Amino acid sequence: MTVEQRPNVPSTTPTAGRRTFLQGVGAVALAAVTAPSVARGEGPIRWKMVTTWPRNFPGVGTGADFLAGLIGVMSGERLKVKVYGAGELVGAFEVFDAVAQGTAQMGHGASYYWKGKHPATQFFSAVPFGLTAQEMNGWLFHGGGWELWQKLYAPFGLMPIATGNTGVQMGGWFNKEIRSAEDLNGLKMRIPGLGGEVLARAGGTPVNLPGGEIFSALQSGAIDATEWVGPYNDLAFGLHKAAKFYYYPGWHEPGTTLEALINRQALDSLPKDLQSIVLNACRVANQDMLAEYTARNNTALETLVNTHKVQVRAFPKDVLAKLKTLSEAVVGEIAAADPAAREIHDSLRRFRDQAMAWHRLSEQAYMDARLA
Repeated sequence: MTVEQRPNVPSTTPTAGRRTFLQGVGAVALAAVTAPSVARGEGPIRWKMVTTWPRNFPGVGTGADFLAGLIGVMSGERLKVKVYGAGELVGAFEVFDAVAQGTAQMGHGASYYWKGKHPATQFFSAVPFGLTAQEMNGWLFHGGGWELWQKLYAPFGLMPIATGNTGVQMGGWFNKEIRSAEDLNGLKMRIPGLGGEVLARAGGTPVNLPGGEIFSALQSGAIDATEWVGPYNDLAFGLHKAAKFYYYPGWHEPGTTLEALINRQALDSLPKDLQSIVLNACRVANQDMLAEYTARNNTALETLVNTHKVQVRAFPKDVLAKLKTLSEAVVGEIAAADPAAREIHDSLRRFRDQAMAWHRLSEQAYMDARLA
């Protein structure tokens, strides 16, 4: 599927909630703009944002649009950001280099796409059987994760920051049932990052494709299975038209963090207040995207099941057990091979252990009580 062929993609018009929020932010921001800059007749600063997503795609793509709009209103239109979808200015997997080289001042994507730059980039997006969205936000912003992320990206002249989260994803779309771990042998699946490396250890063949190419690859049989995100996005891509079985849970991406990549020189050249606006707009967009997925996923799932008769299946316990064992081996090997990866892994692991200990008494205990 090309970007132009994506099905059921809504317009970029913000939802009512987003419109109200942007209008409120804009009123405050405009009141704060100083008169001298207007009097001097200075034009706005203009930035480009390149993304790894098909233009206007629900959630991830519109999340980039929301961020750009938010920066505009928060800055009183002193900083305007134009968004380019994958392939419009650069290819989906060229975003990192484009921002590092200054072709664009910002990028929006997921850090596991850049494992060729450094294997540890993957730790800041999704670790199989790792942190949930709530835990990722805790680690990044109050557990030292963001500082380590900045340290890793500094040699490339980039400032990364969390700018979206999908929550726990689905396990993917399959053209055959997965009854045991043996069914993973020979499976050709679109699955990026650490999850792809784990699949390879299980006997499968991981394929890394940008979102706009997934449907056609699955429909043509070039791949046997694919993961993308979850019901909200998967319904929009029409993946139910190309595969029969929809598996859960998303063991490979339990709380996938999306990132804004910011060219460090471009950021530092801004006035201090605009630097703060850019970074804090990213944090607002980070929260907003998770809220949107939480609100949209189950409605989309009901449509997939009730209207399109999708067969939703749970991965067998032995499959998950094998994938977990392999995941621990893959992540451990990456950490052992590089000092930076080890530092990040150790920080993430310590945070996961303490978060799990607390959540057993809080989130998990409450969920169990609610189901009782």
